[in-house]
Amino acid sequence: MQRFGNAMQTGARRERGLTFWRVMPRVCQLAAAVDVSFFFLFYFLGSPILAWINVASVAMYTAAYYAIKSRQNRLAITLVWIEVVVHSALGTIMIGWDSGFHYYLLMFVPILCVSSVRPRTVVILILLLWGYYVGLDILMWFIEPVQPIPSAGLFGVHVFNLSVVFAMFSYLSFYYMSVVVSAQRKLRKLATIDSLTELFNRRHASDMADNEIARFRRVGHPVAFMLLDVDHFKQINDQYGHETGDIILAEIGKIVPAQLRTQDIAARWGGEEFLVILPDTGIDSALASAERIRVALCDHDWEAVTGEQVKVTVSVGVSELGEGDDRGSVISRADRALYRGKAGGRNRVETEVVKEAAAQQR
Repeated sequence: MQRFGNAMQTGARRERGLTFWRVMPRVCQLAAAVDVSFFFLFYFLGSPILAWINVASVAMYTAAYYAIKSRQNRLAITLVWIEVVVHSALGTIMIGWDSGFHYYLLMFVPILCVSSVRPRTVVILILLLWGYYVGLDILMWFIEPVQPIPSAGLFGVHVFNLSVVFAMFSYLSFYYMSVVVSAQRKLRKLATIDSLTELFNRRHASDMADNEIARFRRVGHPVAFMLLDVDHFKQINDQYGHETGDIILAEIGKIVPAQLRTQDIAARWGGEEFLVILPDTGIDSALASAERIRVALCDHDWEAVTGEQVKVTVSVGVSELGEGDDRGSVISRADRALYRGKAGGRNRVETEVVKEAAAQQR
């Protein structure tokens, strides 16, 4: 369980890192477009120095964009850091704190938190950013703007900066929200689905079996279980290769559910063994379902799927949940019936009912 949890955490960190580098090119494009707007804004406001600073900013974002595309991620993030830190400071010093250029520094806080950087490094960088932000604020208490602009223009720049930062925060928030939802779906699938057959995995099937057993104890509805095992699967692997074996298992993962009802539960129980849980099903109906699956697998055109003249059959053991049964006992009966089918010649369906199990115990 701990190994599984660690794998999930590693997968989540990797997903965050990939997401970060997927969104960064868009951030560079948006930031460059904002700086183009700033060039014309400051040019008309009579501040040519700030106008040409934005030309340099556009060049840096363009370089960062192409660095990301060529997988030079460290260079890209360095360019973005330098641009935002220097540009925020220059804009604030040139026309004042009320211009709102310092807001862009705050953009780094969420970006750092969702990047693939280690948590300790993130904390250090955020503290450094906080120190820089506070230092810039204190500095502006003691100096006047170097190149002030008219109050109407300053108000316009302030509103523009505030609006851009708000829009970028909103965009990033919506983007990451969609990514988080997608990542949660993937992790949920990893936790419940067998990747080869796309059936439920053993862990999830066990939980669902327990749920059905609890429902049986509450309302008394019948529940049947069947175990399927591919006959001579080791020989198939040895003769045709493990890739062919995997193709066969994946195909079984499609054929078995096609022979079941929507409420039935099919899972890969382990290796070449499959478990089917049949809610609201007595032993006779379960045997009919098992026979239908056996015939479907036996008659399937396996050569069309594998490219090999291979014959695939299964042996099936069926049991019905009885009073006093738990998951282990009812599946054990199905397992004993399965191996009786193996001993009886394979490619057949066998069952062991509760009375037979009780007789054996006596």
